Amino acid sequence: MTDKKVLNYDVIILGSGPAGFSSAIYSARGNLKTAIIDKNMFGGQPSNYLEIENYPGFPVIGGFELMQKFEEHADKFGIDKYPMTEIERINLKSQIKEIETPDTIFKAKAVIIATGAQAKKLNIKGETEFIGRGVSYCAVCDGAFYKDKIIAVVGGGNSALEEAMYLTKFAKKVYVIHRRETFRADKLVCQRACRNEKIEFIMCAQPCEIIGNQCVEKLILKDLKNNKNIELCLDGVFPYIGYTPNIDNFIGQVEQNSEGFIETDIHMQTSLEGVYAAGDVRNTPLRQVVTAASDGAVAATCAVKYIETLTQVTV
Repeated sequence: MTDKKVLNYDVIILGSGPAGFSSAIYSARGNLKTAIIDKNMFGGQPSNYLEIENYPGFPVIGGFELMQKFEEHADKFGIDKYPMTEIERINLKSQIKEIETPDTIFKAKAVIIATGAQAKKLNIKGETEFIGRGVSYCAVCDGAFYKDKIIAVVGGGNSALEEAMYLTKFAKKVYVIHRRETFRADKLVCQRACRNEKIEFIMCAQPCEIIGNQCVEKLILKDLKNNKNIELCLDGVFPYIGYTPNIDNFIGQVEQNSEGFIETDIHMQTSLEGVYAAGDVRNTPLRQVVTAASDGAVAATCAVKYIETLTQVTV
């Protein structure tokens, strides 16, 4: 027996980034009773981006500002919002889905998973010990703490090079460390980074260990060409080597690929009827704000059509 209150919805969206808010807009426009639940503050990963240059209609816009606009748009349709909510249990396999929190049981006919992804760890000695003391995964959050310092960014994609350029606003020198001979980043981003006099590139090298006392003092690299170690004296390390999906609550319930990303069809439907996935959490060839928003629109539109077939189901 439980004394938790029960709240019933047509659609519950888990996550409040671009995919989550886009889903909410399309779901509410489909005349469905809609709620968004997130364990964090609303806005998702883009809220931490200093600038976004590739979202159509906004040549340059701050990430936080863009996500505010997403939320304001969703608010026009009267969706219910539950930020900073701890989720204890999720049951996606029954026809009526259940999300249980410490004081509430949410029930819905359909669920859209838009929980996003988080930065991958280097998984090297010293990384965990120095988080917040020289190891950071957010240049916008922590860059100002490195004024006139020496730091390293690890990675070879757009995020790594863009964050390295941002960090040069504060640091006196930024190493960019990449394990390959060429970058995965767009050519335009590479050209900008190469023109920045504060950036030094170290290619074909892999981090092995982070060393320090109270804070980070050194980064040990392995030169992958000659197998010798390189020792860098520095004050901070910013890994940007990709993302892992936020799927802790769904493991074993929906089909995932070898990296944990949720498999969907073209309708964003997962392996479970009435359960959809959108944005960075799903197996997709591109993880951008624009693709996440697109996924959310598809997922919610298909959820509306699915719920229209459930004439005999009530919650």
